[in-house]
Amino acid sequence: MTTCHDNGVRVHDNAVRKPFGQTVLVTHSSHFVRARDGHVYAPNTLVARDYWSRYRAVFARVLVVARVRPVDEVPEGAIRADGDGVAFCDLPDYTGPWAYLRAYKKMIALIRAAVARSDIYCLRVPCGNATLVWKEVRRRGRPYGLEVVGDPWESLAPGNVKSLARPIARRALARQLRNQCRHAPAVWYVTRNMLQEHYPPSPHALTEGFPDIELPPEAIRNEPHTSFDRPCRLICVGTMAVMYKGHDTLLRAMAKIERRDLHLTLVGDGRIRKKLEALAAALGVADRVTFAGMLPAGDAVRRALDAADLFVMPSRTEGLPRAMIEALARALPAIGTRVGGIPELLRDEDLVPVDDVNALAGKIIEILGDPDRYLTASQHNLKSSRQYVSTVLFKRRTAYYQAVRSLQGTKPC
Repeated sequence: MTTCHDNGVRVHDNAVRKPFGQTVLVTHSSHFVRARDGHVYAPNTLVARDYWSRYRAVFARVLVVARVRPVDEVPEGAIRADGDGVAFCDLPDYTGPWAYLRAYKKMIALIRAAVARSDIYCLRVPCGNATLVWKEVRRRGRPYGLEVVGDPWESLAPGNVKSLARPIARRALARQLRNQCRHAPAVWYVTRNMLQEHYPPSPHALTEGFPDIELPPEAIRNEPHTSFDRPCRLICVGTMAVMYKGHDTLLRAMAKIERRDLHLTLVGDGRIRKKLEALAAALGVADRVTFAGMLPAGDAVRRALDAADLFVMPSRTEGLPRAMIEALARALPAIGTRVGGIPELLRDEDLVPVDDVNALAGKIIEILGDPDRYLTASQHNLKSSRQYVSTVLFKRRTAYYQAVRSLQGTKPC
């Protein structure tokens, strides 16, 4: 059963405190929905109920601050996200800066109530929701832990977002993230080095650097790929909400490659899909490109990866990309750009510069044309992926949250 308090924070009756922990407030940038049955549903399995087990292993109760949209019916394929000690603070489901400004006052009231009801705070940044919580937590002089999952300087680079405010927002958000990291008592980065160098923590802070991705054992292939059949099949997995995944660069590289036995599958969906379909037609490669749309996480994505010969991620910005790690776990040779955490995943010879169509086309031809190179890349990627198995990362993450829990009563840096 779910009740809604006057302050707008929804609380589940089964979210009972355990004697060993406190209530942790967690921010998340995903969009959720609340159906008429009173429950919250996630758009995919990545942020379903099992996701919060990382916090529930340490804290008695999780209060998720996120955008939640009321709906009449549960969307097809949606997964329960609340329950079992997990409640949601339903922020307005805004998209874009103007909607954010319109929802600002209501969000402030909800966030103040949520912060007051919580004992400790884990804020995923960069994120507008997290920043509002961060300001309230700082105002109250309470400690918090950050989870740094992306780089706003890269994500708002030229070509990624079309807006007159982009240069100003880019500088402001990067400066804000540096400030957040500098004052946080604990910071967990999803990269080993990259984000730490751009957004350094306080010298006195507890810091960790390990991925935000846990692969179940069944996600990791047993053997590398030794060869492939013709036709050659490329795959790219990523959102089509904005241009920063570099789908346009990949389509232009396809047009540069004259091999008619080369086929590309694009997994993902979003508002720029029609533009990409039009670009594929204009470049004359529409007959060699399949727009597969969104696939459910897990088995469906693994089947799509297993049907491919080469994974390509021509992103303009990344944190540590889950799609790339899932491809490595299927022993796929891969090509990526030198951005974010991608260089921490691939060998240097498998990297290309951002937006370099000729380099990308050449790298695809190079790997697919050299059987020894292909096998070596497959072996390397499969071995690299084993460090992301859930049994290994769960222990490190639990130790970090235990350290964050012990911060209660201390002062921020």
